[in-house]
Amino acid sequence: MVAKLKLNILYIAAMPGTSVDRGNAMRRIGHTVTQLDPRSFLPKTAWVDRITWKAGGQFFAPWLRNGIQNAIGKKTFDLTYIDNGEWASPMVLKYLKTISKLVINYNIDDPTGPRDGPRFKAYRQAVPYYDLLVVVRNENISELLALGAKRVIRDFRSADEVVHAPRIITQEIKEKWQSEVLFLGTWMPERGPFLAELAAQGIPLTIIGDNWQKAKEWPILKKYFKQKSAHGDDYAYAIQCAKVNIGLLSKGNRDLHTTRSLEIPSLGGLFCAERTSEHLAMYTEGTEALFWSTPSECAEKIKWALANNQARTDIANAGRIRYLQNDYQNEIVVKKILDAAINGS
Repeated sequence: MVAKLKLNILYIAAMPGTSVDRGNAMRRIGHTVTQLDPRSFLPKTAWVDRITWKAGGQFFAPWLRNGIQNAIGKKTFDLTYIDNGEWASPMVLKYLKTISKLVINYNIDDPTGPRDGPRFKAYRQAVPYYDLLVVVRNENISELLALGAKRVIRDFRSADEVVHAPRIITQEIKEKWQSEVLFLGTWMPERGPFLAELAAQGIPLTIIGDNWQKAKEWPILKKYFKQKSAHGDDYAYAIQCAKVNIGLLSKGNRDLHTTRSLEIPSLGGLFCAERTSEHLAMYTEGTEALFWSTPSECAEKIKWALANNQARTDIANAGRIRYLQNDYQNEIVVKKILDAAINGS
């Protein structure tokens, strides 16, 4: 089993971000991990991101291949684990297969979906060269097989045993971070109207996240805006100190759950999110999480939760227990992925 086999892993993944957590999870279960940030090898200009999103990352493959080659020298690895892979073209994969026995990919975005199509052009071109592809939505499986994938498996996202463990909340921390109803996340076009509707129904919102000034509803929402995105302990404090945490999906990404679906319960927060087949599979509605299908139903569930302190606490506690039972933790998910890569199971 991979749990006992100690692998020498080349991990190509962005820093910072949740990919760092997954790399640390590999280390905690005993593997040797060399992490390289692909962005660090590319030209230092915003045009890299603009070109990638508009036309694809394959144009930057020479920079990535040469950067990796210079960074590792003559080292070889048991396995290369690419997180995301928007710049990893066939050129890069062909090189990696000369210094690594296996090359696998884990992608929590929607690389074959409609929203980010050009961004993942290099990824899609490289699909046949991977020994294993891991995705988080069912639609990706058939779409990747149609592109020539050798093997594809699907799993849920995960939260981290360390980064998303509940913190001790002092009175000082509580006073700084307490809120009634929190949405912690980046602005997206569909999210502005939703939160504006909650505000119109009297929900005491707090908004933390980037780019909210772009929202058409900003004149309504700005009074609820606390700050740009929070990270580390601040991220945990914000979720733990909120009475209700709203979970919103990315419609363009065909999401039926997100990382917040795991991180909020992991931190002991009350999870209040859109009713989807995956959320219903993860948590029992009404006893482990609160679900809704419309802004009006969401407002109704929130008002009920704010008025029922003990029930709110009980649901949050039960949600955390269920999250732990579901095995949606980084160390467990990483073990499953590596086991699938090595043993073919």
